Amino acid sequence: MLTLRLISPHSAAIVGGLLVCGMLGCGQAPREQAKPPAPTMTVAQPLQKEIVEWDAYTGRLEPVEFVEVRARVSGYLQSIHFDEGQMVNEGDLLFIIDPRPFEATLSEAKAQLRQAESQLSQSKAQMAEALAQQKQANAQLDLAQLRVARARTLRERNAVAQDELDQRETDIVQSQADVASAEASIGLAEASMDTANAAIEAANAGIATAQLDLNYTRVYAPVTGRISREYVTEGNLISGGAATSTLLTTITSVEPIYCAFDVNEAQALKYIRLAQQGKRKSSREAKNPVYLGLSDEKLFPHYGHMEFVDNRFDTDTASMRVRCIFRNEDHVLVPGMFGRVRLPGSAAYEAVLIPDSAIGTDQSSQFVYIVVDKKIERRAVVPGPLVDGLRIIREGLKGDEQLVIEGLLLARPAMEVQVQTGEIQIVEDGLPNTYEPLPPDKWISSGLTSIKTPNQDVPTTQESPGMSTSISKSGAAQ
Repeated sequence: MLTLRLISPHSAAIVGGLLVCGMLGCGQAPREQAKPPAPTMTVAQPLQKEIVEWDAYTGRLEPVEFVEVRARVSGYLQSIHFDEGQMVNEGDLLFIIDPRPFEATLSEAKAQLRQAESQLSQSKAQMAEALAQQKQANAQLDLAQLRVARARTLRERNAVAQDELDQRETDIVQSQADVASAEASIGLAEASMDTANAAIEAANAGIATAQLDLNYTRVYAPVTGRISREYVTEGNLISGGAATSTLLTTITSVEPIYCAFDVNEAQALKYIRLAQQGKRKSSREAKNPVYLGLSDEKLFPHYGHMEFVDNRFDTDTASMRVRCIFRNEDHVLVPGMFGRVRLPGSAAYEAVLIPDSAIGTDQSSQFVYIVVDKKIERRAVVPGPLVDGLRIIREGLKGDEQLVIEGLLLARPAMEVQVQTGEIQIVEDGLPNTYEPLPPDKWISSGLTSIKTPNQDVPTTQESPGMSTSISKSGAAQ
């Protein structure tokens, strides 16, 4: 059985004092509290390696050739000869417009040609007849002149009468009139021949025009690429031969392909200064390499080069349009896609690299903590872009410091610390640490033009019959 006893306050104080004396020891002074151990910081030496600063841009893929297929003649759409969305080759038949009205026009033009040729033959016959009449009139005139001369001689001897001499002289006048008439007939025949020749030329022109119109009833693919849908179905009346002609479909080339993006003024000036200092060639003069990654690609597997730099800044956006070109054998790159572009923004150089997690930020600057003689020291730094997952340090570090990479929140300047060695990890981004402009044998041709050398002519594109197209080339290199 538990018994509770009440004690007085005086007795409780005595008991409490005995307990404290027993715990601390009667007659002993209190011991001093021990100092906490120095915090442990993980440190590592910054990495030093040769790198290239690859400037990042977001570009949009564009086709080298974009064609709006329109008819050059009006008529009813008779048949369609492609599957929507398929790849077509240059010269493939796409549409047929009802050719019968154009065949009739061609037959009429050929009939006009035959009529003109008949008129020419008739004129040639008239010319021959006029020439014969001229010869006959000249012969009669010569004969009349001989007779007059003989009659005059005989008249001087009184061998002929005056009436006969007058008759001979009248024959000369008649013969001269016949010669003039023959010459007029020749001129008339020549004019008739000229008219017939002009009619033949007009008929030939009519035949050529009618033949062209007939050819235009068959619409062929002007370029190789992927075709869009049918904008007009069979049986519809379409208009052609004008800027407002009916749009039949479109074709975009897929190999190679452009990627266009904009460069702001600060970046453009940086490239200009680097070119002036001889550290990086301008993309106006050299084919600098470019890497491209799509939205679902972690690295940059697509390799190309700069192809075009515009000649001025856009006053609305204060940027300059540039363009690069890529091969596209597997047709993964589709016009209209966005791409992550990497363009060399410097020459290769030795850089100091640290992780972003080792950089602190206050209101005025960015800094890191380093350990010197087991004490924390704050060091202001000027960071650059990311390379291989690490931040470039342009100023503030030489690369031989003991950099605090873990425990940054506990660090304070002049604090004594214990250190343990860590390691800075590199995350490869798939971009090379050096580069050279591409040599001419590595350049990617757009297919429409090529670089002209002393032993090479610039190729030209030929137009297939029946195709009406509006071809646009996207347009830049910085």
